[in-house]
Amino acid sequence: MPIEFTSLKAILNHGFDTVIDVRSPAEFAEDHIPGAINLPALSNEQRAEVGTIYKQISPFDARKIGAGMVIRNVADHIDGPLMEKDGAWQPLVYCWRGGQRSGVFSTLLSEIGWRAQTVKGGYTSFRRLVKASLYDDPITHRFILLDGYTGTAKTEILPRLEARGVQVIDLEGLAGHRGSLLGGMPGGQPSQKAFETRFAVALSALDPARPVVIEAESSKIGRIALPASVWAAMLAAPRIIIQAPERARAAYLAKAYREVIEDPQVVKTKLAPLRRLRGHATVDRWIALSQEGALVDLSYALMVDHYDPSYAKSRRIDEREVLAEVTAEELDDAGQERAADAIAAAVSTF
Repeated sequence: MPIEFTSLKAILNHGFDTVIDVRSPAEFAEDHIPGAINLPALSNEQRAEVGTIYKQISPFDARKIGAGMVIRNVADHIDGPLMEKDGAWQPLVYCWRGGQRSGVFSTLLSEIGWRAQTVKGGYTSFRRLVKASLYDDPITHRFILLDGYTGTAKTEILPRLEARGVQVIDLEGLAGHRGSLLGGMPGGQPSQKAFETRFAVALSALDPARPVVIEAESSKIGRIALPASVWAAMLAAPRIIIQAPERARAAYLAKAYREVIEDPQVVKTKLAPLRRLRGHATVDRWIALSQEGALVDLSYALMVDHYDPSYAKSRRIDEREVLAEVTAEELDDAGQERAADAIAAAVSTF
């Protein structure tokens, strides 16, 4: 019988050797159970073809043709990536709703002698658990926001805090974006569903009795929207503010964003939307600095002309309790380590 998981922690701690997602590659890419491998019962094209037959001809013909496709694909998986599995291997198989694709796949594996099981409700049951943890159930963890002007190395300090035993969640890392106009990361952003899975999994691994430090962000990181309950918890959270001299921040930004701002064409394209807000003359000056290769000067100009005024405005609108203010005179490795020590000490008092 299919296994029913009633909590997110239960399905994440399933106890099986391998979790196999037999949905199409496109379904898998949008979101999947963490750690699952994709062995499609139907390819993207085959799934579309079977769906068309189901709607335009008949459900019976669709099931008949689809079954042949599934059996041939499962045979290829058995001859390929599963050939080296021994008799003690125990896989957990799921598809979209825990129906035909996972049923056929697990039955064939069981006939070989492997103790295969399926997930009741498939991916949709996992998705319900993720949504419940972020949208239905209250956030019980206590957040502390790591706040400060752009260029104060907040994101890089998070793993340094984690190394000191502080619980952290890197929202920008989960969202695949640094939360600014120039903040795109290699590989792009995950889907909204995949981000929510990443966040729910990260939160479930943390102790709700201890505070969790996250970087102060807006309600959207790139194109990813924070769940309303998470945003509400952030709005109510106290903060620790990092202060740093402008020169140190500019040097840090020039290094952190080098792969973006060293290409004048990229700078020109990404900064074009700011012409209406900051004026053509200001944006043209930024582009000229990029063309000159003056990356520290460009970082400084972006800070004082755009990011700092935006941050100051948001501070006036959204005041929160301040637990501590930490000053980092330098933002090199040593400076970040000193800042992490001071922040960890402040967190320990909360």
